[in-house]
Parts: sequence; structure tokens; C-alpha cells
Amino acid sequence: MSRSPGRKQENHKISRELFVLTYGALVAQLCKDYEKDEDVNACLDKMGYSIGIRLIDDFLARSAVKKCRSYSETADMIAQVAFKMYLGVTPSVSCSSATGNEFSLILDKNPLVDFVEELPAERASLCYCNLLCGVIRGALEMVHLAAEVSFLQDRLKGDAVTEIGITFLRKPEDRKHRR
Repeated sequence: MSRSPGRKQENHKISRELFVLTYGALVAQLCKDYEKDEDVNACLDKMGYSIGIRLIDDFLARSAVKKCRSYSETADMIAQVAFKMYLGVTPSVSCSSATGNEFSLILDKNPLVDFVEELPAERASLCYCNLLCGVIRGALEMVHLAAEVSFLQDRLKGDAVTEIGITFLRKPEDRKHRR
């Protein structure tokens, strides 16, 4: 049997929509379980971290990427390959420090919020997509890159764009190179 060329893309869209709706239900349930937004944010980060430490193996196997030689290459790899592979978007990358260890991923469109219009007023400090920060942090840790990852701007909170900040915690010269 042959498949029509458009079918695979259609299935991808359906599964993405299901994922986004399921993620929304997860966040809604966490909001019911925890009174404080900080607790929900911490739980989402922890879940994301667990996903990230497992997802890196899939990423490395499916993408066949080579080892990154700099933090800049790593940030570009996250944006251009990982985000595209798993979320279907490609954020832009900007370096926000002279030392070259702080980067921002700027998403014009965040697929996780496709069905979310705005956060309720009583949940103003909720970081709805904090799972992404945990995923990035967990994946980076598994390739021996300690990093702090957090949302700097969020469209759900009225900002113009969604911006994720990544700060690598070691200086590039601190990394050991094998020859």
C-alpha cells in the first residue's frame, strides 16, 4: 500500500495538538494540586529535567550531530535542531554577555500555548511553559554542561516575545578537552 505524501504531516499535526492539549491539562491539574505558583513552577521544572535527561539520548541518535566546540554552537544546536525536531519551531538565538556564556532563545511562536489566551490574574507568577527550562537544563547536564535556564519574557504575561535565557555556569576554558 502506498501512503499519500500529505498524510504524515497531518498525523504530526494531530499528535502535536494532542500533546499541547495534554500539557494544558497537566498544568491545570498542577494548579489545582498546588496553591502557590512557585510550587507549580518547581514541579514543571523537575518534570522537564527528568524528560531532558532521557530525551538527550533520542536527540543524539536521531540528529547525528557532531560535538559542539563552543557555547555559541550549543545554543544554535538547541534552537536550530532540537526545537525544530521536537516542537516544530526555530527560535532565534542572541548572545547577551561579553563572556559568551549567556544566550537567549527567542520564540516568535510557542506551540505549547496554542490553546491558551492568557493566564488568570490569580496565577500571574505562573511560568506556564517552565517544563521547557527543565528539559533544556536536564539535556545539557547529560552532556556535561551545567546551565541555569529560565524564562526572561513570556507572551502569556504580556511581553512582546517569549524568551528563554540560558547561562552556562562554567567558563569555556574550564571545560576539559580530550584529544
